[in-house]
Amino acid sequence: MSASHITPITTQAQSARLRLTRRGRVVLGTLIALLVVGLLAIAAMFGATRAAASNEAGRSDFGYVVVQPGESLWSVATALDSSADPRDVIAEIVRLNQLEGSEVQAGQPIAVPLRYSDAPSVVSADELGV
Repeated sequence: MSASHITPITTQAQSARLRLTRRGRVVLGTLIALLVVGLLAIAAMFGATRAAASNEAGRSDFGYVVVQPGESLWSVATALDSSADPRDVIAEIVRLNQLEGSEVQAGQPIAVPLRYSDAPSVVSADELGV
C-alpha cells in the first residue's frame, strides 16, 4: 500500500464544529428577539398590576378637599398652603388626580398631597366614603 491511499483519521472535535447558515442566524435572532419581547411584556404586566394594587391600597391614605361652589383650584391651593406658590400646588393636585386641566366642579372631591392632610379643610377618604 502506498501512502497516498491512506485516509486521514479525523478527530471528533473536528467533525463536531457547528456552522450556522445565514437563514439559521436569522431564525436564531428572531427567536431570541421574541423571547426578550415576551419577557418584557410579562414584566410590564406585573409592573402595571403592582402599580394598580398599590394605587388602590394607597388611595385611602390621601386627604381630600371637597370643592365648594365658586372655588377654583387656585383658591383650594392657597387655602392649603398660603406660603407656597399656588401654581406648584395646582400642578401637584392635577397630576395626583389625573385631571385633564384645572377645571373643577362644586362637590367634586379632590385628593391633595399627603403633606396637606392636616389642613383644616382636608377630610379623610373614610369620611368621604371613597
